Amino acid sequence: MAYPRIKSVAIIGAGAAGAAAAAAFAAENYFDTIRVFERRETAGGTWIHDPDPTPLLRPRPGALPTEIDPPLEIPRDLPTTTPPSSQERYEKTPIHEELTTNVPSIAMSFSDVRFAYGPFIPHWVVKQYIESYFSKHHTDSLLVLSTTVEDVTKFTSTSTGADKWSLTLRRYDPVAQVDVWWKEEFDAVIFANGHYSVPYVPKVDGLEEYIQNFPGRVIHSKSYRSALNFRDKRVLVVGNAASGHDVTTALVKTAKHPVYQSRRSPSRWDGDKPPPGIEWKPVVKEYLPNGDIIFDDDTVLSDIDTVIYSTGYRASFPFWNSHANGGPIWDYRQDRLIGNYLHIFMRNFPTLGIVGIPRTLTFRSFEYQAIALARVFSGRNAVALPSREQQARWEEERWNLVSRERRKFHDIPWDNGETVTYLNELFHLAGLPLLSGEGRYPPILNEQTRWAIEHVKRYPEPRHDNNKKEEEDRWTVVHPAAYKDSLHFI
Repeated sequence: MAYPRIKSVAIIGAGAAGAAAAAAFAAENYFDTIRVFERRETAGGTWIHDPDPTPLLRPRPGALPTEIDPPLEIPRDLPTTTPPSSQERYEKTPIHEELTTNVPSIAMSFSDVRFAYGPFIPHWVVKQYIESYFSKHHTDSLLVLSTTVEDVTKFTSTSTGADKWSLTLRRYDPVAQVDVWWKEEFDAVIFANGHYSVPYVPKVDGLEEYIQNFPGRVIHSKSYRSALNFRDKRVLVVGNAASGHDVTTALVKTAKHPVYQSRRSPSRWDGDKPPPGIEWKPVVKEYLPNGDIIFDDDTVLSDIDTVIYSTGYRASFPFWNSHANGGPIWDYRQDRLIGNYLHIFMRNFPTLGIVGIPRTLTFRSFEYQAIALARVFSGRNAVALPSREQQARWEEERWNLVSRERRKFHDIPWDNGETVTYLNELFHLAGLPLLSGEGRYPPILNEQTRWAIEHVKRYPEPRHDNNKKEEEDRWTVVHPAAYKDSLHFI
């Protein structure tokens, strides 16, 4: 598949995915212009800590980002200034005080710079690491901070006939107290905006009325900051993935016992009975106007002070102009990118790339994705991309596979070998840098890294107490056994 000549690139987001993309594209020494747009005041992405989560987000049960994170109205004539927008943009992050990484540092950090220590590190070290990564690669000069991308529209250049991208940008001027709007044009765009911004709360009978009757009682874990805020409170946590586990474990130290945790199914770190101070409950069936909460087994909880939904997030692209670009970019029913190949290329938009969507080795996987995109966009890839028809066939076959296995399109498991296969595809697609030094080397995945992924665990796994373990403070070395995927918690 032939690619047009690309000399200017916009990268949206300066978190870990944006840092990887900036380093990869700059290393090619091919592009005339690279700009990294970040709506926050610093690089760091989801690892920026906002100690004050207020105003608390009011949960909207069942609502999708297209409803609760819509695009802003764009001024007709640009550049211009307008009164500051008051629309919720979901800028604040979900980082809480106790949060640490949960992937071993040797596997999570970028290949060319390790975290300061490990195997697991607190959130502030990760934020500092991302900031420093821009400096290490001399890409901090590419950053355009405190600037929100409000619209991304593809158009055809009248002078060259090539597809280009128009970005509408907004920055708040604190001195003049106005929003400043302008446009910039690029040959290609990379979306590296993350997917931990817009929280999701499922629909449950009576929940909407419950939220109205008891304001502030129901929150999403995105607004959770510290267990100290719930001292002596009766708390129900809904969800038992990584965030639900973290929040429930922390609340045991301060909240009134038991802390209730609603689970759809056991997690890997659940034993045969709940830990001291925790009581497991099944799925919530209904919320009653009097404040009672009914579960699937018809048991009832009364007088709950706080319900914390740890039920994840939905990808949001409010800047994507669906009307001008011929349709949406994300299918919320199937929870996946529309028309993607290898989770990073878009067959209907050859000059659009995505970094950070697949649920796999986080930072390290971003590196593979970014290097592959940079190599393809510079025309230096070692292996040609398949035709549009072959890309469509890949997408259809993947959808059929994940549908049979009842898992998400962008989840890439480790234990069945799928992660290694995927990274290997990106590795060979990118190939080596030029002999003269332009380009980055795709990372290797050596024996030590693979061993750490499979054996060094952030959370002890009580189901395997009969296996030999070595415990080091707050992490565990688990020796081989048969259990669910090693990276299920990402």
